[in-house]
Parts: sequence; structure tokens; C-alpha cells
Amino acid sequence: MESYNPDEALKLRNQLCFPLYTAARKLTQEYTPFLKPLGLTYTQYIVMLVLWEKDGITVGELGRELMLDNGTLTPLLKKLETAGIITRTRRREDERQVILNLTEEGRELKKTAREVPLKLSGCVKLNPDEAMQLYQLLYKIIQ
Repeated sequence: MESYNPDEALKLRNQLCFPLYTAARKLTQEYTPFLKPLGLTYTQYIVMLVLWEKDGITVGELGRELMLDNGTLTPLLKKLETAGIITRTRRREDERQVILNLTEEGRELKKTAREVPLKLSGCVKLNPDEAMQLYQLLYKIIQ
């Protein structure tokens, strides 16, 4: 068994976080040309992915789903609302809860966005087995 060497441990090439961070940035950048015509940033896109699946959820539920806090979500949601893609409504029974609903424009946007995953798949040089293995390993880290 090798002994721990703090100098080796501090080298960039030995950091798991660095290739994860760099790969995430690169992949996010790959989305830009496909999302720009939709008028969405990557983070707005992942918000929309959740809302297309679960319209009518609370901001808290969205945050849990995306692992994002309200401070990150609020400006995104305001922009989506200003763009006419979603509405934010306080729940009558508990005004602390804000319900998110897609507008007709938000539902229509899904039709255009259907092409994004297919277009992006050409940017990632992994075969389906490798992609699934990476997906499973990443979720193992997240959990």
C-alpha cells in the first residue's frame, strides 16, 4: 500500500474535482448554440425540464429537484416569468409557498426543445454504455 504524499495529493492532475468541474463546464457550453434560439440559458433549461415534467410545483420542490437554493432560483424564475414562459403564484392556503406554472408559450417551447438532447448527443464522444456508466457514477457521487 502506498503511503500518503501530501505534495502529490495537491497536484491538479490528482484532483477528482478538476476533471468533473471542467467536463461540466464544457458540456454546459455545448448546450449554448442549441439553447440560444430558445432564449434559454443552461440553468433556465434545466428549470424548464423539471416544469415540463411537473407543471404546478412549488419553488421549494423545484429547488430540491435541481439541488439549487431559492437565492439561485429566484432570479432565474423572474426572467422566465418576464419572458412569459412561466407564472409564479402564491398559494392561498400558505402564502410562503410559490407555485410555478407553465404558460401556453412555456408549453409550446417544449416542442422546439425536443431536438436539444439529440443535437447534444453528437457533442459527447461516449458510446451508450460509457454514457450510462458515467451517469451512474455521477449520481453515486451526488448522493
